[in-house]
Amino acid sequence: MEDMMRLQHLSARVLLPLLLSLAMVATQTSSPVPVPLTRPCSFYTGKSCEECLKNVSCLWCLTNSTCLEYPVRSILPPSSLCAMSAARWGACWINFEALIITMGVVAGILVLSIIVCCCYCCYCRKSSSSRLLEAEEENLIREREKRKQESLQRKSERTIKHNEIRKKYGNSPTTYTYRTVKNLARAKEIQQS
Repeated sequence: MEDMMRLQHLSARVLLPLLLSLAMVATQTSSPVPVPLTRPCSFYTGKSCEECLKNVSCLWCLTNSTCLEYPVRSILPPSSLCAMSAARWGACWINFEALIITMGVVAGILVLSIIVCCCYCCYCRKSSSSRLLEAEEENLIREREKRKQESLQRKSERTIKHNEIRKKYGNSPTTYTYRTVKNLARAKEIQQS
């Protein structure tokens, strides 16, 4: 155990400087990556839709073949900029209007399926938990009855044992009522006086 700890400590001492030196060498030898210059969207006006949409911040208007900056301040491009059915963003083969409708339908289906799954899971849990509760309640009732039977059995055994002891010492196993006890007490008082 001690040897293993020494080995781990030694490997940590050796590996850490080795990894640090490799990282330093890798950063020194790598050349800086040139940042590509992005051209303004208006540069692609009159060219193809594919060239315009390579830049994600651009919007292609099919009616007049112009490449425009996507208006990020408003969620949807205004109709004064380009008609929704003629606007292309992301892909040239689908218009912006169809893209928005498709995304809305997909989002709605996704939300609906999540709600259905949650309701189904809650229903299954509720029904399974109610079945478990019923089974547990039945078990408790059975246990209670079993304990009650065992208690009655022990009580009858005690009564039999007490009766045997009374017989052994000459006491009759008759039960005394309050009246007979009161009469016995008076009888004792009379005997003592």
